[in-house]
Formats: sequence, structure tokens, C-alpha cells
Amino acid sequence: MLAIMADPVAEEHVSQVSELCCECGQFHLLLDNHLYNFQDEVDDELICHICLQPLLQPMDTPCGHTYCFKCLENFMQEYNFCPMDRKKLSFQQCHKSSHLVRNLLDKLIVFCPFKAECQQTMQRCELEAHLQNRCPGFKKYKSELQRKKNPISKGKEDPPTKAETNTPKDPEVPSGGSSLVAESSAAAVVSLGTAEPGLVNPAFEETEEDLPQRTSLVAETTTIEIHREDPEEELGMRIVGGKDTPLGNVVVQEVLRDSVIAADGRIAPGDHILEVNGVNISSVTHCQAVSFLRHPGPVLHLMVLQEKGFSNKTAQQDATSSTNREVIHVTLIKRDRSEPLGIKLIRKTDEAGIFILDLLEGGLAAKNGKLSRNDRVLSINGQDLRQGTPEAAAQIIQTTESRVNFVVLRQPGVQLSDPVEDGSTSNNSSSSSSNGGSPVHHRRRLDQNHYRRKSNYQKDLPQGYVSHEKTVAIKKEPKESLGITIGGGRDNKNKLPIYVTSVQPIGCLFRDGRIKRGDVLLSINGIDLTHLNYYEAVSALKSNAASPSVVLKALEILSLNSTEPSLDIKEQGFSWSPLWITWLGLPSYLHCCQDIVLSKGNLESWGFSIVGGFEESKGNQPFFIKTIVPGTPAFRDGKLKCGDEIVAVNGVPAIGMSNSELIPMLKEQRNKVTLTVVSWPGSLV
Repeated sequence: MLAIMADPVAEEHVSQVSELCCECGQFHLLLDNHLYNFQDEVDDELICHICLQPLLQPMDTPCGHTYCFKCLENFMQEYNFCPMDRKKLSFQQCHKSSHLVRNLLDKLIVFCPFKAECQQTMQRCELEAHLQNRCPGFKKYKSELQRKKNPISKGKEDPPTKAETNTPKDPEVPSGGSSLVAESSAAAVVSLGTAEPGLVNPAFEETEEDLPQRTSLVAETTTIEIHREDPEEELGMRIVGGKDTPLGNVVVQEVLRDSVIAADGRIAPGDHILEVNGVNISSVTHCQAVSFLRHPGPVLHLMVLQEKGFSNKTAQQDATSSTNREVIHVTLIKRDRSEPLGIKLIRKTDEAGIFILDLLEGGLAAKNGKLSRNDRVLSINGQDLRQGTPEAAAQIIQTTESRVNFVVLRQPGVQLSDPVEDGSTSNNSSSSSSNGGSPVHHRRRLDQNHYRRKSNYQKDLPQGYVSHEKTVAIKKEPKESLGITIGGGRDNKNKLPIYVTSVQPIGCLFRDGRIKRGDVLLSINGIDLTHLNYYEAVSALKSNAASPSVVLKALEILSLNSTEPSLDIKEQGFSWSPLWITWLGLPSYLHCCQDIVLSKGNLESWGFSIVGGFEESKGNQPFFIKTIVPGTPAFRDGKLKCGDEIVAVNGVPAIGMSNSELIPMLKEQRNKVTLTVVSWPGSLV
């Protein structure tokens, strides 16, 4: 969608109330919205349905619609209802849209309005600074305007006006933020139908076959408060990403079973973490994000972006129809507060609210017989759950002394699709299940088809990484130990090499000082350690440590872009392991690959987004999985994780490819594709 763009030089006849705007570089009335010329068509989700232009200063209504601030303000001066659904509305009930929506709009690419002198494109939020500081066309316009206003001083340079000397405003940093997040407040988030720069999204591709069932991605931001009895306890999740990686923002890769996060049940793999305790972390490095998330405290406030899957517009319209649907009231009576009802609740990817997944045999609900699988829960004990969560429902049930009153919506003949019992989206809560209301975590099958990265799949180290191989020869006392502990091993689910987790102050290696925590062990006395599992490696190290001399070969991985923060402070709760970004610097010959085969129907999308690839300014960057969309083939398969590197597609190496080369390859695969990936564990927080 392109806004009408005025030619600034040709607008000399414009009314005095409409001078050229120094923010957008175009002519408009003072009370009207700015005008922009957008490079690409803007997704309908980001359009104001009053002015039909991309949103400016977006405002949300209680009924869920979003309009420009000025458009809505002007509309509400004459009417008292929402323009879209005509529900009663007052301007005071509306509030600013989330940081996420504003950041998405700020990242839209626009042309400089002075096309004759300046052919540049930039993000919308950068245009004002560009006009004031760098645009030759705007500078020429200001000079001509000044000469016309002051013909006597023609030929002389006037001192710059206050507006011209202003530097761009610092991006908004929430209270409590620090200087390290002040570089940018724009969250690098998944697109809502159109790809952000550098983001390739096979999940959102549409074909002519898809048009009758055109879908849009549903995502929302949520503020979550995590409570810890022990302020220094691990949260229990692994994260990937950061501004110093192709992923951009920080993404949850895994939630550990029986952890604080798992017990809370609201954060899932694939969630993007936008803020920690009010600090915007969308523009910080991976190490800085780890540091923020490991900060001790009894309460942790997180703002996260959560994917909800694809919303089918036709299906949504059908879902709102009351045809063949009935509202049913059911009362279950507990003998005491702790008695379980025997109900499993689940979210669905294509419809808001919560649904009954199953009724446990012998449970109170099953004995009552009035509730059914796939009933949508509208309310419990009078509390509205039409937009609710399984966690909220479980809380109401568990705190009820006796009578639990359900109001459910039933559509005969419709069965609930087979669920994926994964903490990442379903967030199953049951008042009776043995997990006590925590998410049910999908146990990933350990794929045995791992193999060393082939020679034609190998790549150079990414920019900013170096690896240094060192040989350490040590003379030792007969009973002196090496004094190291190790981790990893090829039996690890990520097929890690053996690495040093600590160097104890009692062994010969501590005295020598050359072997450090985080070093990858390659061999001891000529015995290759790189193919061994953990117990084999321990045995090899112990048996060779009995020798009077030991020769160790090790690999040290260094990141030149960022240094690991002092995470040792108050690290008692954390079992040490290398950060995720450390593995990115491991040479290719030590990588283990696996082939993941995905299958889909003709009208489905693969369900994942990728970032990376060759760029002129950055050279070769690995392709990474950034997003896995709930309810899609990639999600249902369960093997892909956010942060996985794509090495090849159907056996064709991805190394050196650009986005524009890899995307057609993914599009061409109609029903089946084989992805060769390398998976590294995210950083534990």
C-alpha cells in the first residue's frame, strides 16, 4: 500500500497552514497524519481501517480493534461507537498499542520523499533523522525556502534553526533500563504476514490454492510475573538469539521439566522475550540477555511475544455462527477443595479460549457425564474465560471449595484435532493430572541418525569467532590427578563434544594453567575423544591420567564480538555449561547433523521461519530456525527447535546461499522436505 507522495518542490502554492512537515517530508495539514511512501505492500493487520493507511500512534479499543490516534480521536468527536463493529465506545476507554505493534510499524521500509535528489530507503522511524541530518533534497528545500523568506540575505548561509540542529530522540527505554539497551527499542519480532528485512518465512507463503482459505499468523504480547521462593533459583529454560546473532531477538528454545517456568506454565518454547523487569532486551547481545534473566530476585516480570498459530478467517466466521451450537450449564460438586475434577484443558491454535481435551476415566466430570470432549469453556463460577487460559481455569477450580459451575459451548459433530502435548503451546492444565497443573512436556524421541558434518556441508567460522587448537604436555606426580570435570559427550541429546566444565585447584592442569573451562577436549595421549560418549571419555581420561606424562589436545573457542559477562557471581544454582553462542564458533568438523523429514498437505505451510544466509555487507551467515508456528507440520513433527542451524535442504548444501536462493528451494517442495540441521543447546537461565 503506497501513500500519496507529494513533490515538495512543486508545492509552493500550498496553503500557509500546510508547510512541509519536517518529520515525514511531505505536505499535510497540521492536524492530519504524516504521509509516507512505503516500499512494500503493508500487511492488512497493520492498517488503520479509518484512513486505510499504515497505523500511526496506534490505539487499541476494548473490543480489540486498532486505529491511528488522530483518526480515532477525530472519529470519536462525532460518534460514540467503534468504526469496525459499532460497539459502544468512548475515547477514554482506549489505550496505546503494545511496544510490539509500535515497533513493527516503526520497522516498515519507506522511500525518502525527495526522490529527485535522494533514492534512499529506511525504516519509518529513521526518516525524520534522515531528513534533518543526511537528506540532500530536504537540505536544498530548506535553503530555497530560506532564500524566499529572506531575499536580502540571498547567497548567505543562515545559522541552522533549532529544528535542524536537533539530534534524533533516543529510543524509548522503559524505566529501570540501562545504557546497554539504549541503542534501539525496536523488537526484532516475527512478521505478521510480511517478512521483516532478513527474515525468510516459508510458514507464511501463500499460493493460489491457499487463497480460498487465506490465513494470518496470530501472535500476542503477554506480561508474565514469575515468583521464586529462592531468589537465586534457576528459572529452568534455555534461550537462543540476541542482537549479535542472525536471530536478532531472544527466543525460548526449551522449558525444563519440573522447573520454575514449567510450574508456572505460561512460557513455552518459541516465545520471544521482549522485556525483563521493565528493561527492553530486544536489542541486547546474547550474553547480556543471559545476565538479565539470571539476575536473582523473588519476582521476575517478563514481557513475551507468543505465537498462537494461524487464524483461518473463514473458519473464524463460521466459529462465531451460533448454528447448531448450544450453551450448556453444568455444576460439579467437590467433597473438598483438593478433590480433582478429572478434566484436561487445552488451547486450540485456530480459535480463542480453552477447550476440554479429555475427561479422565473415573473422575468427577466423567461420572457426571454432562461435559464432553471439545466443549469450549465460556466461564467457570461466573468468571469469563472466553479469552482465558488453561492456567486461569485450573486456578479457579483449585480454589473452589465445593460447587464448580461450568458454562460451555458445544458444537455437535466436531472433534478436537489430535493434540500435541507439548508445553510449547498447548499449556494443558488439569485439575486432576499428576503434574499438578503444569504443562505436559512432549518427550522428544532421541533420533539415532546423527552423523558428522560432511565435507561438502562444512563452512568457515562465522564472523567474530576464532578457534585456537593447543597441545598441552605435562609431567605429573604418580598419584596426581588431572583435576578437571567434563560435560558433553556424543550420547548427549545434542551430540556435543567433550568439554571442560571446571578446573579444580588441586590437579596438575590447574598448576599448568593452559587448559581452561569451556575448552573442547580433542585427544589425550593420542586417543581421539571427539567421538566418545560421556562415560567413555571419563574412562579414557582416568586411565591415561595414571601416566607420568600426559599430552592433551584441546580447542579454545573465542568470540570477538562479545565477551561473556561475569556470570560466575551468585552462580550457585547454575550447573555450568557453555553459552549457546559459544557453540556457534565450533569448527564444522566437530558438528553432528541429523536429517529431519517434514510432510505436509497441499494447502499447508511448512510452519517455520528462518533467518541468515549470504549478505553483501555481512558475508556468509548460517541459516537458523527462528520461529516454529503452532499447529503446523514443523510443530507437529517436534524435532526442529528454535536456534537450529539449517545445513542442507534435500541434500543440497545451504552454505553460501542467500535468502533468495534458499526460499525457492523450500517453496518447490510440495509435500515432503528433508532438512539437515545442527542443533545446539540454548543457554540455561
